Amino acid sequence: MVQRPDTYRHKGMRKKLIAQLAKKGIQDKRVLEAMERIPRHWYLDEAFVKFAYDDTAFKIGAGQTISQPYTVAFQTELLQLKPTDSVLEIGTGSGYQAAVLGELVSKVYTIERHKSLSDKARKLLKQLGYTNIRCFFGDGFAGLPAFAPYDGIIITAAAPEVPQTLLDQLKVGGRLVIPLGEGDTQQMLRITRVAEEEYKTEEFDRFKFVPMLKGAVR
Repeated sequence: MVQRPDTYRHKGMRKKLIAQLAKKGIQDKRVLEAMERIPRHWYLDEAFVKFAYDDTAFKIGAGQTISQPYTVAFQTELLQLKPTDSVLEIGTGSGYQAAVLGELVSKVYTIERHKSLSDKARKLLKQLGYTNIRCFFGDGFAGLPAFAPYDGIIITAAAPEVPQTLLDQLKVGGRLVIPLGEGDTQQMLRITRVAEEEYKTEEFDRFKFVPMLKGAVR
């Protein structure tokens, strides 16, 4: 298991963070409860541990970040998850978002293009006992068709376009949550597959993400 403690102080800081997220408008109690259970400081480098429960993003290596908790909660809430759902995450990063999903649904598949981050997240999530999360190294634009279709797909990087390959991997009724755009901020979209060839797109707030890039990096 992870050797870092999860003290009463950490738990108190998490409770305060969750209250902030609720105040900012996160309403899904299952999402808030899941995030309160997860020690975010386990997913950060030692240098950032004391800031783990600030509502802030942090660098995790390979030019990537662990998303701001509000962003994690916002995207997760948009997925409208049920306990029996199967979800695909594009951009494993630290593994924190995958853990949040793993608390909420029966199956999580997560793909990361940076081998070092993928290996680290896989090891950590296994240590933490997440038997319902499977980590893969590869190109997020391709998704994971072998396990499709999915009830939800979440992209945790700024996509230059909506990948048709990922839309094709949604179930009818499934939802893709994607930050779209290549500028300083991105438009958060929820795209619902309402029929085999029909999609409904909803626009939400703007956020800031690292770019979603093609290919995989060893």
